[in-house]
Amino acid sequence: MASYALKRLLLMIPTFIGVTLIGFLIMRLAPGDPAELRAAGGLGGASGAGVSLEKRGAVDEAVAQWRAQYGLDQPIQVQYALWLKNIFTLNFGESFKDNQSVWNKIVERVPVTVKLNLLSLMVVYLVAIPLGMYSATHPNSLSDQVTTLAAFVLFAVPLVWAATMAIVFICGGDFYYLFPPAGLASLDYAEDWPLWRRFKDQAWHVFLPVLLMSYDGFAGLSRYMRASMLEVLSQDFVQVARAKGLEERLVIFKHVLRNSLIPQVTMLASILPGLLGGSVIIETIFSIPGLGQLGYESVLARDYPTVMALFTVSAVLTLIGILISDLLLSLVDPRIAFGRRMQ
Repeated sequence: MASYALKRLLLMIPTFIGVTLIGFLIMRLAPGDPAELRAAGGLGGASGAGVSLEKRGAVDEAVAQWRAQYGLDQPIQVQYALWLKNIFTLNFGESFKDNQSVWNKIVERVPVTVKLNLLSLMVVYLVAIPLGMYSATHPNSLSDQVTTLAAFVLFAVPLVWAATMAIVFICGGDFYYLFPPAGLASLDYAEDWPLWRRFKDQAWHVFLPVLLMSYDGFAGLSRYMRASMLEVLSQDFVQVARAKGLEERLVIFKHVLRNSLIPQVTMLASILPGLLGGSVIIETIFSIPGLGQLGYESVLARDYPTVMALFTVSAVLTLIGILISDLLLSLVDPRIAFGRRMQ
């Protein structure tokens, strides 16, 4: 496994270069010029019709200066080469929006997004695995039909619509005020509060965003778990184990569960970056100062360094998720022998 892991790590390098190159080109081809936005903003927005020639000349000069400062006046291949060189030295550059270090902005917001995503990931697996197991061991029962219908409904509900309806109906919009509509702490939050009060306040603010980030994940994953367990339950070795007189509980947890986890492990590769993508919507709607909100604001401001830094984080998470899922496959399925040829 060690040799396989090393090969995969080396393979991640050209994959990373290819993915970031595509993202870099798409970002540069997007409409809007950060130099024009910065220059127009610095000159009071003097870029429309009816502006004097003198003022337009000042705008054009300012645009040229900002493009030179940002390095946007160089060929696209040179820009990418310089960006890639800085990335490998962990230098994400400075934000076009406020000239602050992109690295510092990301580090400042990482704990918030990590907390939301870890809690969401725990909810997804803690709900999906038992729910899928129960549905598989009680096929075609009333509870199985209800959970199946509920899962398909949840899986089909758009996250943007669900979050908006939650704010309108239960976050003090027009009906009830059960959860806060924004932030991760109350306005009067203080570090000298008792531990139980701080925990209660944090849980009150985090509960709804985490639930919204998780519902489609555990809805879909529970269906995959159910289908996987039903397939394993029909295998001959399960019938043999039952014929030997083993308890049903022992058959399920010792023989069926481990083999049913293989598809769930492979899905881990898509869940990690998927949760980061979901946090963009939730953090923006609920005004949570995380990486998702930072990415949304950076796209609107054409802040290339910040957007590319966040895109790089997402790409690395995807590659790491694929590597972890492949390595975990060898633990849940002993038949897998990486780096060995079939005899």
